[in-house]
Amino acid sequence: LLSSFLLYKSSLIIYNIIMFRLWGKIIKKNKIRESFVFESNETLDKDKLVKLGLEEICYHFNLSVPMWLEDNTKHMKKFSSTKFYRDHFIEEIDFDCLEIEIIEVDKKKN
Repeated sequence: LLSSFLLYKSSLIIYNIIMFRLWGKIIKKNKIRESFVFESNETLDKDKLVKLGLEEICYHFNLSVPMWLEDNTKHMKKFSSTKFYRDHFIEEIDFDCLEIEIIEVDKKKN
């Protein structure tokens, strides 16, 4: 009985986790050259998770964080994705763009 209670309790905990995934892709000549998925179960709002994810993705690719412009905000709200081109970066880049895309947001069901 105790083991079934613990199993029930642990399944409730898993059920309540919020999972956020942000996929970062380095694109050159219309091909994905590298990719990385940022995952978080922190209870921050989506904008903060995107910022945190972008920072982590850039760290993984050894890039400086690109400038976030008004167009990035519009595309993120409309398509859940946005692209950063050469103009967004301070240093030179050897790819066409960095694309980020929200691929999963699971919300609490309770």
